[in-house]
Amino acid sequence: MTTNPSPSTRQHSVVDSPYGPLTLVATDGRLSGLYMTDQRHRPPQESFGERTPGILREAVRQLDAYFAGELKEFDLELHLDGTPFQRSVWARLRTIPYGETWTYGELAEHLGNPAASRAVGLANGRNPVGIIVPCHRVIGAAGSLTGYGGGLERKRRLLAFEAAGAEGAGRLF
Repeated sequence: MTTNPSPSTRQHSVVDSPYGPLTLVATDGRLSGLYMTDQRHRPPQESFGERTPGILREAVRQLDAYFAGELKEFDLELHLDGTPFQRSVWARLRTIPYGETWTYGELAEHLGNPAASRAVGLANGRNPVGIIVPCHRVIGAAGSLTGYGGGLERKRRLLAFEAAGAEGAGRLF
């Protein structure tokens, strides 16, 4: 007899940030999404589950510390749905040091496949947990700001924020 796995429980909460409202999505209690209001590839609102203020307290605490300039690396358990290649890109994104940028080609090289920069860019664009999985730290080959789901102005601001050592940052609350 085959048993079907139980369906995942999804909940969400919305918090304010210096970069606009952020929707945090939890799947079975782990962070599975961080979306900006007008983000490209943002899933439909009804897929986020029940609105549950106060969920993901640790994610909110770490985001607050990040925006205050007190945290350079997130330490959260994530639930990321994607292909094996996408998950490998997202895992490697988490190794780009705070305040630094890599090109799509450099990211592909770090993955052991220098010819995969276009595929890396596509996976980067589908990152479901922006900021925490720092896709904003990936730039074009000539140093240009290209392709950020949250918009190029937000990408520019996030990179400037990190480059400046978080001067002038605001807290979430």
